Amino acid sequence: PHWFVDISIGENIKLLVDRPDGTYCFRLHNDRVYYISERILKLATNISRDKLVSVGTCFGKFTKTLKFRLHITALDFLAPYAKFKVWVKPGQEQSFLYGNHVLKSGLGRITENTNQYQGVVVYSMSDVPLGFGVAAKSTQECRRVDPMSIVVFHQADIGEFIRSEDTLT
Repeated sequence: PHWFVDISIGENIKLLVDRPDGTYCFRLHNDRVYYISERILKLATNISRDKLVSVGTCFGKFTKTLKFRLHITALDFLAPYAKFKVWVKPGQEQSFLYGNHVLKSGLGRITENTNQYQGVVVYSMSDVPLGFGVAAKSTQECRRVDPMSIVVFHQADIGEFIRSEDTLT
C-alpha cells in the first residue's frame, strides 16, 4: 500500500509484513485500515463482515474525500522504522501531547536532510515516541528560524488515547 510509504517508513514497510513471528498484512474494513497477522485474519473469516467491528490494529482511516489519516494506534509499529524523526525538549513534550505544534524553541534534534512537509515521528529526548507530525521547515531552515517559528505541525500524539478514546477503534 503506497499511502504508508511516503508518510513515514519508506521501504521499511517490508519489515512490517514479513516478520519473524509470521506474515502480517493490511486490510480495509469500513474505511479503516487494519494491520493484522494472517493467522488471526484466517480466524476472523468465521465472523460475518457486517458483524465484525474491528480486527487487528487500526493504522488509520480514509476520510470522505479519500485522504488517508494515520491513527496514533500505528505509532508503536511505525516509529522503529521511521526515516525522519524529530526530538522535542522536555519542556515541549507536554505542549505537543496537548495537540500543539512544535516550535523551534522546543526542538531538540531533527534528522539530517528532512524536507519541508515530510512526515516525521516525534520523540522525547529520551527516545520515547510521542506522535506524528509534518515538518513545517526543512532541516536547513530549522537552523536559522526564530525561536517562536513552528518547525513541526502536529498530526497525532499519544495523548489522543485519553482525549479521543471513543473514536480510535
